[in-house]
Amino acid sequence: MASAGIVLRLENVGKTFPGVVALSGITLDLLRGETHILLGENGAGKSTLIKLLAGIYQPDTGEIFFQGKPYRPKSPHDAQVQGIRIVHQELNLLPYLSIAENLMLEHLPRRFGIVDQKALNDRAEALLAEVGLDVDARTRVEELGVAQMQLVEIAKALGYESTLLVLDEPTATLTPPEIARLFSIIKRLKARGVTIIYISHRLHEVFEIGDRVTVLRNGRLVATQPLAGHTVQDLVRMMIGRDITDEYGFDASIPLGDVALDVKGLKRGPNFAPVSFSVRHGEILGVAGLVGSGRTEVMRAIFGADPKFAGEIDINGHAVAINSPRDAVRDGIGFLTEDRKSQGLLLDMPVDLNVTISDLRKISHVGLLDRGEEKAAVTELVRQLHVKTSSIETPVRNLSGGNQQKVVLAKWLFRGSSTLLLDEPTRGVDVGARREIYQLLWMLAAEQKAIVMVSSDLSELIGMCHRIVVFSNGALVGELPRSEFDQERILSLAYQEHVR
Repeated sequence: MASAGIVLRLENVGKTFPGVVALSGITLDLLRGETHILLGENGAGKSTLIKLLAGIYQPDTGEIFFQGKPYRPKSPHDAQVQGIRIVHQELNLLPYLSIAENLMLEHLPRRFGIVDQKALNDRAEALLAEVGLDVDARTRVEELGVAQMQLVEIAKALGYESTLLVLDEPTATLTPPEIARLFSIIKRLKARGVTIIYISHRLHEVFEIGDRVTVLRNGRLVATQPLAGHTVQDLVRMMIGRDITDEYGFDASIPLGDVALDVKGLKRGPNFAPVSFSVRHGEILGVAGLVGSGRTEVMRAIFGADPKFAGEIDINGHAVAINSPRDAVRDGIGFLTEDRKSQGLLLDMPVDLNVTISDLRKISHVGLLDRGEEKAAVTELVRQLHVKTSSIETPVRNLSGGNQQKVVLAKWLFRGSSTLLLDEPTRGVDVGARREIYQLLWMLAAEQKAIVMVSSDLSELIGMCHRIVVFSNGALVGELPRSEFDQERILSLAYQEHVR
């Protein structure tokens, strides 16, 4: 229909939901063999556009053309058959099946009518090697961390020939080495003529692989331009209509108090190295490490979500026995998990219940819930944390990623937690909401909360933290004061090999 170089064309595409215009008048061309960066704040329309391509939604207005022909997929399977494969931000794996079974589910190799396990695992191991995930393909997906699941999703997409590949926040939980490998894969795919739509809130990284950029704001197309010649500030300005300066806002004036959390010789099993570190009131302690380094597992063990083999945990100078999350919450620890949707929130329940569920006794009298008191408490927290929601009775599922994170934080503030373990607190959060979360963390530090911040984004850790501890292969291998922060130094520690 148009130029032979155009793989996908949207003409005046619109999509409306009750009371919300998600997309309006979107006209856009994607070229063969290009990496097209798609940017916008949460709620800008990116996810809706991707779901149109996936066959999850149908456009209300306009037309979509793929390889010169009208494109109207009826389902995600239909989209895949036609050559469009999507790696969604929200992971879509079957937890009780093995990695290999998830990777090859659509084309299980068979011999004499029975699944050929050797062929299945051999093919899966090759795909895992391509993305750099060193895990046995027979491992069940439920045993993986979120970052490892992300790599499995990418490997799954690579297992099938596609004309158009959509990557939605593929690096949200990946560290620089995994990102470098992914970018190498993207460049190889481009050389084969595959077109890639790449969505990311990590704006610095898009310049390495992007050819052109399209920015959406409030469901409308702001601009489609070559990426070359632009800066991060240019992209931010197009996304939110203003500049953002001093993104992290490190506050050296906040006084550091006594040690709030002291972890001594914690071991997750007999073959793991003991882990020891502390964090003070008013301090933000960063935790760095590669995928599979043990960062998340240690946080879960501290919180009592996973068992501990040995070690001691002191809270404000006193030893405590934490054998379950209930114990940790009792002792003033709150945990924002790396997967907020499956582990941190009740998605179909309203904002107010998600906040107050951490301490219903606080708003109950003689066993009866005081709805007026609950509403007043949650309304104040929503105001204080700038949670964007039409009502505190809105289901949390309907909130953007940044606002969902704020609801999890509100839950622990309502509880009165004095120590916060934050695992990837800005995962999948846009640039504007991310800055609001940083400001919120500084507010909490000023209130003498102790904050442990796990992040795959080294720039974030360097910008936000007083100290950084580094994990490698399950062990804590180094600690850096702020005066010694350096990306190369952190990575060199993260790459150290340790025998368990």
